[in-house]
Amino acid sequence: MRKIPHTFTIVFFLILFAALLTWIIPGGEFVRETISVSNADGTTSTREVVKGDSFQYVDRAPQTWQVFSSLFSGFCDKADIIIFILMVGGAFWILNNSHAIDIGVMAFLRRVQRLNRYKLFKRIGVENIIITLIMLLFSLFGAVFGMSEETIAFVVIFVPLAISMGYDSIVGVCMCYVAAHVGFAGAMLNPFTIGIAQGIAGLPIFSGLEYRFFCWIILTVIGIVFVLLYANRVKKHPEKSPVYKLDSYWRERSQQQSGSEVVYHTPRVAWIVYALISAALIWCAIQFPQTTIAIGNGSADICLLPILAGLFVLTGFFALRKSVHFFILDLLVFTVCYLVVGVLGYQWYVMEISALFLAMGLLSGIADSQKADDLAKLFLAGCKDILSAALVVGLASGIIFILRDGKVIDTILYGLTQSLARVGEVTSMGAMYVFQTLLNIIMPSGSAKAALTMPIMTQFADLTGISRQAVVLAFQFGDGFTNMLTPTSGVLIGCLGIAKIPYATWVKWIWKFILFLIVIGFLLILPTLFFQFPGF
Repeated sequence: MRKIPHTFTIVFFLILFAALLTWIIPGGEFVRETISVSNADGTTSTREVVKGDSFQYVDRAPQTWQVFSSLFSGFCDKADIIIFILMVGGAFWILNNSHAIDIGVMAFLRRVQRLNRYKLFKRIGVENIIITLIMLLFSLFGAVFGMSEETIAFVVIFVPLAISMGYDSIVGVCMCYVAAHVGFAGAMLNPFTIGIAQGIAGLPIFSGLEYRFFCWIILTVIGIVFVLLYANRVKKHPEKSPVYKLDSYWRERSQQQSGSEVVYHTPRVAWIVYALISAALIWCAIQFPQTTIAIGNGSADICLLPILAGLFVLTGFFALRKSVHFFILDLLVFTVCYLVVGVLGYQWYVMEISALFLAMGLLSGIADSQKADDLAKLFLAGCKDILSAALVVGLASGIIFILRDGKVIDTILYGLTQSLARVGEVTSMGAMYVFQTLLNIIMPSGSAKAALTMPIMTQFADLTGISRQAVVLAFQFGDGFTNMLTPTSGVLIGCLGIAKIPYATWVKWIWKFILFLIVIGFLLILPTLFFQFPGF
């Protein structure tokens, strides 16, 4: 059997290929201008966009030694994601040392298996229900607030869960990462793609919601069915999984931890940690009694922090009465709850989320009676275990720097858009969609791609009679599907690194699914050309 190249090797050869393109493709640049766009909350902000008729050829900037300097630039550019991965890895290593997650997974599976006594659950399959509900939740997160980087932290949880349920690491990644990005592609209210693209296109923010909601349902159902079919196949024949041998790491870890004797106990220091956390949460609840949750054009003031503080005080007390392990699990659950509230209500990003998970890891270690030196050693061990995943994120980012510094991205954009002016309406729409899909492979940032392409695409839409809303939809799908495939996506590379799935193995497994989604996306765009939908 042919050996699959290491992820580092694949990405480095892609950097070399990008450098080769800078010798072949002429250099070119658009003139950028700063415009004001409306935000979902009614405020305005400035954004740098491309002037549609400003392209000009410039001298080539062939990349040579920059192949190596691009790695440095890539690491600097993705420093936030790299640090986020390291902090999450270190925090979860401390948490995993307590065996709380393993105890929680085993207890959860035992309770779930009891449902098989009922004919309805036995026929449907309890595991199928679990996978469906988890994927539905993460797809909703992706559709509403653009969950992407946050999924890195959940891979550590769902891969062991999938292994314990008899599946493989791919199913674990699908439960959170793939589900969130299917939702991201079919987003209804994603401010990072739809909000920016519609603002630049001069459309009301989050208009056309009704048809996008329909698209989200279709794409989410397809994603869930695809994963369920694969999961059931792996369950029946585990050896047919493409990562069966690679998953020996997770299986051995699961067996070691399940085989070790667990002593249920609650040390005195755990009560002190509980008291300190409760006091801090109550103080936050007093300082911020109302949280404004903005979803789309609507917003609501909800007493979320007081509610969460009260629930933690109650559940934490009963968890400690049982064992410190269940208190740590309770802490993990509330960490996730505060993450969602922070993202939706306080615009948290990777810095705040990193701090939140680091605090969770340290507090769980202290509650488990770990000394300061032991916490430091455990944190470093977690960083070491996940270091390769963090490094490859910076490595992959170097591809973008080569293409940008080589002045070929604008040339590619200009050449493709010029060809659209000479085709019909349906062909033009399809070409725009394919272009956005291909461009996403080398530029996975949705906001940057919107600023680059929407000013030009909207002009072509006006010339060909296509609605600007349809162009935004083409951008949305094109930006979403290939996120699960492109090697320049730091989130994808980070998730695969944590799950210990080689990039080549992942591509070989998922490419047919991505191709199918791309076809479905085009079929969902076509009706907007022939029927009048609200907002289109």
